Amino acid sequence: MRQRPLGKTGILVSEVSFGCVELGIPYGIGVKHASDMLPEADAIALLRTALDRGVNFFDTAPAYGTSEALLGKAFADRRARAVICTKAPHQAADPELLARPDELRRVVAAALTESLRQLRTDYVDVYMLHRATDEALRSPALTGILREFRDQGMIRAIGASTYPGGTTGTAIASGAWDVLQIAIHVMDRREEAYLHQAAETGVGIVTRSVLFKGILTDRGRQLHPALAPVAAHRQRLIDALPAGIGLAQAATQYILGMPGVSSVLLGIDRLAYLEQALATAASPPLPAATRQAWDSLPYPDPDFLDLPAWDRNGWL
Repeated sequence: MRQRPLGKTGILVSEVSFGCVELGIPYGIGVKHASDMLPEADAIALLRTALDRGVNFFDTAPAYGTSEALLGKAFADRRARAVICTKAPHQAADPELLARPDELRRVVAAALTESLRQLRTDYVDVYMLHRATDEALRSPALTGILREFRDQGMIRAIGASTYPGGTTGTAIASGAWDVLQIAIHVMDRREEAYLHQAAETGVGIVTRSVLFKGILTDRGRQLHPALAPVAAHRQRLIDALPAGIGLAQAATQYILGMPGVSSVLLGIDRLAYLEQALATAASPPLPAATRQAWDSLPYPDPDFLDLPAWDRNGWL
């Protein structure tokens, strides 16, 4: 597994990183209940296998159920080999709390302390603001608090999880954030414009949603009738692929080939998915002709690609 620098943090991360949300809560197409999830012992074994096979970057959050605790159990005796990213509570971005620095510090300190306890460690490599807002990204109080914890050695790098609509640009322009996690995939490339800027300023970029919650994999073959235009566009992407390259592999390689991307975050909850991720990472880059063809195939209405709205409508 090749590694890339995570911006100017001094941390090296595997090109493919392990998203732990599926290990901690029911998440993804066809996963509705805890009974659909991997048992604890199997989840721990999967995490250790990933680390042994070269995946060193693991993304979690308190909101991801038991995933922090699973990481703690899996890596307690091999902590130095793993790069762990977890996140501040959603409350940290609340405007009223941002206006009360002392209370904000208590909230963040308590959350970070609990995350460290669950992870069975005394530091976290990347600590991210979850679901960042413009106000939170610009907050001197919040960034000051996170820098304090970084100076104390509890955090190696501070980051933010941003969303299309401008927050990525706000974070980069502030100069306060070491790492950003952005949502991008071949259908929705609205965040691509920020990648050169991030590379120039030394901001590490981790990309999520590259497989669009499984739609850009074999699991996306049967979509709800309301998503027929998405299914048709998915087929156009497949039709542009040469023989021997699957959709999931191409979707991952396409994002890995973008400038400034440090790691591609994949949700992994089965050994088969880990094997696929490892095979993709070991594969050569997409052929230039394929990349050029996909460059011309963004989804025409990216605002429609709203997974939470689809979920509310019962389309997933």
